[in-house]
Parts: sequence; C-alpha cells; structure tokens
Amino acid sequence: MTITHAEEYREPQLVAPLIERIRRRSRKPVRLMEVCGTHTVSIFRSGIRSLLPETITLLSGPGCPVCVTAQRDIDACIALAAMPGVMLTTFGDLMRVPGSHGSLRQEKAAGHDIRIVYSAMDALELAAENPDRNVVFIGIGFETTAPTVAAAIAVANQRNIRNFLVYSVHKTVPQALEALVNDPETRIDGFLLPGHVSVITGLAAYRPFVSRHAIPCVVAGFEPADILLAIAMLIDQMEDGRAALENAYPRAVTEAGNAKAKALMQQVFEPVDAIWRGLGQIPASGLGFRGPYRNHDAAEALRPDPGNVQEPAACACGDVLKGIKTPLDCPLFGTACTPMHPVGPCMVSSEGTCAAYFRYHPRT
Repeated sequence: MTITHAEEYREPQLVAPLIERIRRRSRKPVRLMEVCGTHTVSIFRSGIRSLLPETITLLSGPGCPVCVTAQRDIDACIALAAMPGVMLTTFGDLMRVPGSHGSLRQEKAAGHDIRIVYSAMDALELAAENPDRNVVFIGIGFETTAPTVAAAIAVANQRNIRNFLVYSVHKTVPQALEALVNDPETRIDGFLLPGHVSVITGLAAYRPFVSRHAIPCVVAGFEPADILLAIAMLIDQMEDGRAALENAYPRAVTEAGNAKAKALMQQVFEPVDAIWRGLGQIPASGLGFRGPYRNHDAAEALRPDPGNVQEPAACACGDVLKGIKTPLDCPLFGTACTPMHPVGPCMVSSEGTCAAYFRYHPRT
C-alpha cells in the first residue's frame, strides 16, 4: 500500500508516543486555544480531545473567517446584494449566515443576483463579461486568502476593469491574539497558532506578540501528529517554565513566510481598524485599500447601509469565539440552533466551533 504524505502523520506509531509524552509531562491544569477553525475540526475528527489528560483544556478560538465577521458587515453585504445593478459574488459559506433581517440565501431566493464563486479571479472575470454591472466580491478571510484577493484587485487595476469592486472584511491574526490576551474575561495559557496563516506570515509575524506577553505559542499543522506535537511542545514549555514561539510545522512554515504573497497584500491593502464578532473593534486588524486601489473599494463606491443591526438573541457565538464559553453553554445549541437552521455563524461555517461540536461532540 502506498502511504501518502498526509497519511504518514496519522500513523499510530507516530501518534502514540506523542500522546504518551503529553500524559507523562502534563502536571498542572492548562487552557490551550487552537486559533484556527481547521484545527478545531481536525481535533474533533481525530478524537484528540479524548486522548488528552484531564489537565489539558482545549479552547476553540476566532479562526473561522465567516464566524468572526461582524453582524454589521453581514448586513452590509445583504444591503449590497439588494442594490440595483449589483451582481454580488461570494464564497458559499457566507450564504446561510443569518443577518439581522435575513441572509444572502434569502436575498437570492427573492431574485437578487448573487453568485457563488471559487476565487476572486472568478468574480473578476464576471466583471469583465458584464461591464454594465457593478460586480462586488466579498473579500473575507485571513492572511491566507487576502493575497489572492489582492492579486485580483491588482489585475483589475491593470486591465482597467472599473466595475470590479471588493467589500473587504479581511482580518489579520496577530492583532486578534493581542485582543484575546488583553481581554479580562479570557484565560488562555498558550496558543496553537494557525498553520495556513503562518505559511504566509511566517513565524516572524508573532515574535512581537510573544515578546510582549511571554505566552507559549506553537505553530501547528493539521494532521493528528502535527497537532499532538504542537500540544506536546506547549506542555514542555509550561512545565519547564518557559514561554517561547516554536514551530511544529516546519515542512510548511518558515521564519519569513511567503515574501511574494506578503508583498502583494501590502501593495494593495493597508492596516485599518476592524470589528470582530465577539472581540469588538481591534486596532489595525483589518485590511483597507491603499490609494491607487481605492476605486475598487465597494464600501466607498456604493456605501451600503446595514440598517438596524441586531445581534441574534441569546446566541453565544461571540463568547465561543473568545473561548469563555463552549457551544454546550449556549441555550440555543442543538435545539433552536442546528446546522439546518443556524442562528449564529459558528453553526453555519464548515470551520465553525458549534458546527464541529454538533457533528462530533457527544450530547448525552
């Protein structure tokens, strides 16, 4: 049998010693946050939670881009979809996220032109084919996807495709870590840093944060052995009384990251303050448009009115994203809020913590 590169990191002979190492070393109670939504799903899918000693509590963090998008921005996207002459394009996850008074899926059913695309370049081509329409792409995601959106904007600028607009709700991870540790409600002893984001940013992006807060941080990949190694490295740090930035994903993450992707992102975007669901406004955690590219800014060109913004009543998504509640603490979980009838975004997204709990966590 041929073993693929990914499957090697699921082999029992690799995983079992890591579990033993964690059990042997872990003595004091600690709370570790996996920042990335893909980590959350992988941890549940592989059963890692059940393998860890009781001293370790895993918290799910704000690493799902759909989940952290503020209610105001969801409502603004819905308002954009209803504008005359607008063709709205988006990734599929956003379609079912409830806004204050509806969702993009409902807007599409009502007859508005909303299309699911697989990349910003797909949206750009739609703009080229429909010069009499404003084609708006919802730019959502972290440092992982922002460079590809920046590339589409740069190409649109080069080709003078003026009707290609982007509503940017991109966010950056290091600033969110800062907000989490400064929040008096949170209690986090260490972070599993996101592998995908770190491929772009490199370890260097986290060094100022770790230096300021002296909190253990380890970049993790996504296979069971990757995640267990990162947890073992965090436990080693804590039991040794150290706080360092370490890399458990060296086959993909370097110190400097992807220089070309970062340069493209910096060419098109500049840091701006952004509002995160649950975490509120975080300085310099969003990506706005730099001068030469501002004519592609949908917020500036179309000024969508989100109307009367209302957070979903009794929904605990904001607290779940900060790790101060689990989905099981939410009164709506599994009853009023399910994947078929989501009340909050954490139940919608494939990377959402509530969706992962609903699918994998025992409820008895």
